[in-house]
Parts: sequence; structure tokens; C-alpha cells
Amino acid sequence: MVNTLIQQLQQGDKKALARCITIVENELEGYEELLTSLKFNASIPVIGVTGPPGAGKSTLINSLIKQMTVKGKTVGVIAIDPTSPFNYGSLLGDRLRMAEHFTNEHVFIRSLATRGSLGGLSAKTVEIVDVMRAFPFDYIIVETVGVGQSEVEVVGLADTTVLVLVPEAGDDVQAIKSGVMEIADIFVVNKSDRDGANIFLKNLIQLVHSKPMSDWSIPVIKAVATKHEGVDELIEYIHKHHAVAVNTKRAYLLAEKAYRLIQNRRMKDISKQELKQEIEKELQKKDFNLYQFVRGK
Repeated sequence: MVNTLIQQLQQGDKKALARCITIVENELEGYEELLTSLKFNASIPVIGVTGPPGAGKSTLINSLIKQMTVKGKTVGVIAIDPTSPFNYGSLLGDRLRMAEHFTNEHVFIRSLATRGSLGGLSAKTVEIVDVMRAFPFDYIIVETVGVGQSEVEVVGLADTTVLVLVPEAGDDVQAIKSGVMEIADIFVVNKSDRDGANIFLKNLIQLVHSKPMSDWSIPVIKAVATKHEGVDELIEYIHKHHAVAVNTKRAYLLAEKAYRLIQNRRMKDISKQELKQEIEKELQKKDFNLYQFVRGK
């Protein structure tokens, strides 16, 4: 069954793609065989779109999809949604995001729940991106939940990380400098028709120029996603960066992925519920020491 699914996946069968993602996400029978049998295309750009809530990430992605598909390109989108505390499913869902592209045959959109991951990415995102890279897409876009500074995990997943900000982030860029600011390959100042946009843009450019020199000069792009302004320029820079990133970031990206996959595999037999029950018993002892307890695991 797995071999047939992979063959259908590589031939561009969207039903097979959806089935493969479901098998991997839920660790159904055959999921490890599926992953180890994948032959994916490393030349497909994986674009991570991140940034604070309200920056207009979904609107920008909508505009990106429109510009890409107008040129006949196919796009796979993974939208990472907050997790429902009740059923561990995604709260927003792909039908509420990017609705205008839902019936577009050139677009495939899948929502994934974070399932408690604080870094803005589902623990399964790495594997599912690789499943999508076995499908003949021209682009893959990963949108994270917008939790802020802890969203740096996306750098270990995407070839190119696009950080979306808005003028309301304030004149003092230093306030948002650490963490998520450090991972951007491309800055996009969205809603740049608003007051204060030029001052914010200027401060951002000064910050970028103050960074250590590398093979890549980080661009700062003005955009108004609702009007599709700045989107063609963004696509152009994504292509330019991908050409650089394939050579300079590949080993780093794979090391990050390997680390996360090994971490997930080693944590598989750990149950929080069982830990809680064991600790409740151990707490009856007056000399309970958490560190001794953990060392015994």
C-alpha cells in the first residue's frame, strides 16, 4: 500500500498527498515505512512566513498564492493553527484561511494543530513538509501561528524565512530585536501605507545593516498585501535567497531537522499522564526529590 501511495504522490495525486499527510500526522500503520521511502525534491523552495499576530501573514500568503498561480505555478500551504485544549485539533482550520484559493486546482492547503508546541510549529511539521516535497509543487509555504519571540523554530524548517511586521511595531525596533528578529532572511513591512511606515522601515534597514556581513544581504520590502503591492518583489527575493540558501544553509537545516526528529523519537514512550500518576505516588514520601525521580527515567 505504501509503495502505491508514494507512486501516486509523486505523480501529483492530491488524494494520495492528503492520505500520506494523515498517516504521518497520526502515526498510522506504515508511517515510518512511508517516510523512509520518500524521494523528495530538495529544489522546491520551502518558505516560512512568521511574525506577530495582526501582521497580516495570511493576507500576504493569499497574495503570494495569487501571484504564483497566475504564472501557472503550484503551491502547497501548511497553516499551523493553535490547538484546541479539548480535542487537540486545529482551531482555525484551512477553510477559514485563504478561502478564495480553496477550490484552486493549483493550490493545496492543510492546517496542522500545534499540539502544545511553543515554537509555533507542530512536532509533525518537519515530516509533513518532507511529504509535500515528494509531491510536484513549485513552492511550499509554512505559516506559523504568530506566537512571537519563541517562533524561532521555523528557521530549522524553511529554506527562506520571511518575517512580516507592521508599522505599529513601533519606532524602536530594538524592542522586538531578539529571538524572532534574528531568524529573518527577508523582512516585509506589511500595511506600509499606514502612518509611521517610513520611519519604521528606516529603523529596520539600519538594524539589518548593523548585522554581521554574510553571503546574503537581508532585504526590507514595503508591502500592502491587500493590494498585492510588494508581492512580486518578495517572490523575486525568495528565488534569490533560495539559490544562496541551498548552498549555505543545507547542513544547518538538516542538523536542526535531525535533532528534532531524534528528540521526538526518544520522547515517544513518555506520557505526561503517567508521569503525573507516578509523581502523585512519590509525593507521599517526605524526601521526594524531582531530580532523582527524573534521573531514574
